[in-house]
Formats: sequence, C-alpha cells, structure tokens
Amino acid sequence: MTHLDVFDRHESEVRSYCRSFPAVFERAEGSYLYDTDGRAYLDFFAGASALNYGHNHPQLKQALLEYIGNNGIAHSLDMGSRAKAEFLEAFHAYILEPRGMNYRIQFPGPTGTNSVEAALKLARKVKGREQIISFTNAFHGMSLGALAVTGNAFKRAGAGVPLGYASPMPYCDYFGPEADTIAYMDRLLGDTSSGIDKPAAVIIETIQAEGGVNVANKEWLQRLQALCRKHDMLLIVDDIQAGCGRTGPFFSFEGMGSEPDIVCLSKSLSGFGLPMAITLIKPEHDIWEPGEHNGTFRGNNLAFVTAKRALELFWADDRLSRQVQAKAELIRQGLQRVCNKYPQARGRVKGRGMLQGIEFEHVELAATASRIAFQHGLVIETSGSQDQVLKLLPPLTISEADLKRGLELIERSVGEAIAELGIAPSKAASGSR
Repeated sequence: MTHLDVFDRHESEVRSYCRSFPAVFERAEGSYLYDTDGRAYLDFFAGASALNYGHNHPQLKQALLEYIGNNGIAHSLDMGSRAKAEFLEAFHAYILEPRGMNYRIQFPGPTGTNSVEAALKLARKVKGREQIISFTNAFHGMSLGALAVTGNAFKRAGAGVPLGYASPMPYCDYFGPEADTIAYMDRLLGDTSSGIDKPAAVIIETIQAEGGVNVANKEWLQRLQALCRKHDMLLIVDDIQAGCGRTGPFFSFEGMGSEPDIVCLSKSLSGFGLPMAITLIKPEHDIWEPGEHNGTFRGNNLAFVTAKRALELFWADDRLSRQVQAKAELIRQGLQRVCNKYPQARGRVKGRGMLQGIEFEHVELAATASRIAFQHGLVIETSGSQDQVLKLLPPLTISEADLKRGLELIERSVGEAIAELGIAPSKAASGSR
C-alpha cells in the first residue's frame, strides 16, 4: 500500500495539486478517479483539461495497445513515421479542411509551454521585433518566455531573473464593461511617445482559465484582430486549455470572428493524457530554417496514435459540440442555483462552454469549498489571482447524471464552506456573466 508520506520523504516541495487532493490514486475510468482504498472520486478537474474525453477511453486505449503490441515506433524526433503521417492527415481532414483553415503544423515539444515558446520565437523572427503584447491575468506556461507573457506575480517571481520583452495590457472588461481597452491599446500603439515599443505580436487566451475564468467577448476579439492588422502585429491564440472542444467547437475562437496567425494547442490534443503539443502557423509565416527550433520529444508517436483516433471518434461530425453546448447550459443553471441559494457568498457565474466557475467576493470561499468537495468525493480546483474562483473542468464526455451529481456536490460544499467560515446571511444579489 502506498501512502502519502512517501511523497513527503522523496518528492520536491514544489508539488501542488497533491496538497489540494490528498489521496494516492491508483486507477481511473471515464469521469472517475479511484484511490488505493478503492474510493471513487468524481473528476471535475480532468487533468486541467488534458482529459476532455475522460480517463482511459476504451477505443483510444485499444488503439494504443494495438500500436504497442505491433512494436510501433514510440520515439522519432522529427523523422517521418506512419503514426505522425496519419495524425497529420486526420487533423487536416477533420479539423482544418472543414473549417476552411490553412495552417502548417509544427511539433515544438510535448507541452503547452513548448508551443507558446515556439509561437513567441517565430513571431519575433517574422516581424524582426522583440516586444509581445500580453494581458492582465494571463497564463501561458512556466518556462521563461511563457512566464514573461504571464500575469501572475507568484509564478513570475519563480523565474529568478527579470522577465522582459513583453508589454502587459488590460484584458477584456479588466476595468469593467464600460472601459474600452481596445481603444486604450490603440492609443498607446499609435503614440510614439507612449513608451511602448512596437510589438511583434499579441498573445491572447479567449478564456483565461487559470487567471480566473475571464471571458473575452466576440466584439472585443474582433476589434483585437483589427488592432493587430492596423499595427502590423501577429495574433497568437493560446488555445491550450480552452481548445479541443472545451467550449463546444474544436477551437475556442470559432464563430468569434477571429483568424489567428498562430495557434497553440496541447492538453487534450492526444485525447488520452499523453504529452503532445502543436503550433499552427499560417503558411506565409512559416519561415523557420531547418533545425532552428527543435526538441527531443516532439515525436511522441504514442500520442499521435491516440490523437488520430480521438479525431476520428469525436470530430467527424458535430455531435460532441452539440453535447458540450447542452451540458454547458446545465452547468450554468446549476452554478446559478448555488449563487441564488447562497447570496451571502456574493458569487457570480463566469465562463463559456464546459469551462465555467463561480467567482466569490469572499475569496477564501472557493478554496474551502474545493477542500470540502474533495471530502465528499469531488475533485474540483480553484483559479484566479486570489484563488477566488471555483472552476469546473469536467470531461466533455461526462454523463448527464454524473454532471448533475457533481453540481449537487458543489451546492452542498459551498453551503458547508459558508457555515465553516461563518459567513453571515445577506440579501446581496448574485449575478452571472
């Protein structure tokens, strides 16, 4: 039997999620994790959206086992392999071609931050300029380039060196809905005395998941793209957590009037939790010299196999997208019920698709509710600059019954958290966005 003390004895203090979810997990299936005592936990975390299709999806697992059983190549750097070729063809057939998109596909390394680093590096090469515009509350990864365009002070401080060549700007509604942050950026970029050096690119998350489930609306995104065109900047969309169907369509920016020059994807791309990332590049910007950017594990063929099968299973038609949209409405209604039932929590519903949460004015409430929920068998995390948002990331394939059960556990846990913290009843109204 494995106990938690083994991690205390041997693992670095840097570990974090195991502190929020103190159990030793042994197996997983569908929407559930099971610890070494056999206790089941409903998973509303889904590997930070790396498991959009649930744990150990049987058809993805079968494709992987067959590939390994036939001695399929596992590691290939950027050499040609049948598994890579089949993934490339499937991604073009199921994702790019039906959407009328024209991108070259770069394999930068296996993680999201690898994709971001490649995007930033290429944008600077294309434009011959150093600066990148990033946004308040953004999160793009933990390597130095990605940290430079990340907003969180705690994570930035971990770099140990100055983080430069990025200019933070206010995200959509950062100052409230009445403030025009696009006009603000336009004024700064158009004024040679503003102190802002001309940037190479803008990097944006359509939904800032780690930053507090902040949503950029359609009009703002369209105006941001126009701003990029006006000031000769590339538009990079980081779709690492909000992509792969999390909002309904495959890309979170679909239907938003946005045509990024570069797109970063990872997380659920492999469909099975295997490390895999790609950077999508408009052909006119694909000016890399051979070998100018590489990585040892950019040829993870096991991930290519499950990624191809996931595309075949879930993206040959729009059934999954429609299911996500229906479940998203159930989530919104369930979270709003929590806000209405406990007005003293001063909560408001945020998000889009199956990436939603409740932001509490009592900032300690989200973490307390998350801890209590885990005691009741629900894994759910927090986000935001003060961990003030209780954030939902259930598998997209979760059953309606399990989704409703999880929402009921959230309602129960928030009520118990309010009691534990001694938050007095209030008539303050809650709202949604």
